[in-house]
Amino acid sequence: MAVYIGRSASPFAVASVLAAYSFGTMLFAPVWGAIADITRRRRTVLVGTGVLATSSLLLLPLVDNIWLSIALVALYAAFAAGFLPILLTIASEHGGATNRGRAIGNFNSAKSLGATIARFLVGVLLALLASASFFVVMALGSLVATVAVVLVDDPTADGRPLPSWRGLLSEVRRRLVPVGDARTALTTNGLHWLYLAHGLRNMTISGLMSLLPVYLIVVVGTSATEMGLLLGLGTALQILFMYGFGRVVDARGRKSLVVYGMVGSAVFALAIAGATLPSGLLFREAIVGSGFVIRAIAVSAIFAGSYAFIGDVAPVERESELMGMLSTVKAIGGVIGPLLLGAVATVAGYEIAFAGASLFAIAAAAFVAKGVVESYPGPTVRASPSAAISSDD
Repeated sequence: MAVYIGRSASPFAVASVLAAYSFGTMLFAPVWGAIADITRRRRTVLVGTGVLATSSLLLLPLVDNIWLSIALVALYAAFAAGFLPILLTIASEHGGATNRGRAIGNFNSAKSLGATIARFLVGVLLALLASASFFVVMALGSLVATVAVVLVDDPTADGRPLPSWRGLLSEVRRRLVPVGDARTALTTNGLHWLYLAHGLRNMTISGLMSLLPVYLIVVVGTSATEMGLLLGLGTALQILFMYGFGRVVDARGRKSLVVYGMVGSAVFALAIAGATLPSGLLFREAIVGSGFVIRAIAVSAIFAGSYAFIGDVAPVERESELMGMLSTVKAIGGVIGPLLLGAVATVAGYEIAFAGASLFAIAAAAFVAKGVVESYPGPTVRASPSAAISSDD
């Protein structure tokens, strides 16, 4: 969508595509997570939201207004928002306390494989398909994912009776606006600082990624196919790195990997900002490619460490909710970052916007280093949530 819109609109409009997606995620990721936790019908929630997400994508070919299309992206995100936190909870529980990092690493490797295939194909599809046909392909992908979750084994299902609609809404509201002791889970081992760091770091990454397709084609000088290959490089490497880092966090802990990953995200932003310094296209592509290698390592370390950390400190009855809350704070950064970088790029150029964005990732690393307390080994924290270390102590 960014490429289609970039052919006739400003960088701000281009960045608004990812901002709209992040907005829908921000509002609804913890809602679906809470509903899944309360009902213990995680697979049912996945299927229901998948059907609604697919249906919203099928509306995209019917509109030809840029801002209406962007609004439909937000609608799609509102339904798709539950997919990641709920599946991550299922993966986390399959791994248990001792193999949680490995299970999450395996999950993220599979996720990266899908993203790699998509990004390698997107350059080719952009050259072959009109926007309407492209959106139909997106809807088919969403439908396949929805069918696939029917086969997922959910170890957290316990067959409890479903609450009434009024009771469900009341409990969701209570969880999402916690008071008193209900806030304890948000501060255990400095979880709230991890959330803040992810929001800042995602301002960097989402801001860059919202503009990169157009930046690579228009400023760096790549073709649409080369753009797709470069975007796919990082996710291809994540297949390996996610798998490996999942094992590292089970052996070495969570916090240090998250800090290093945040710093790596800042380096990625600086590398992309400097991609136009050499004059030759080959050299420019080499710099961009190196940046994506760094990003793949950083993302893998952050994801494996962060989600294993949440699995350690979250009570099982709130795990999907707290996983979803991480998606929400990342989405807040995903709203602010693209709009801010899009505005700066419109006024001062892409390179200045990208270089400035690195500061958010540096701040994120500082917050994790200062405020987060290592959670490993998980069984001690999980067995006695009230006795867990709090960064407020």
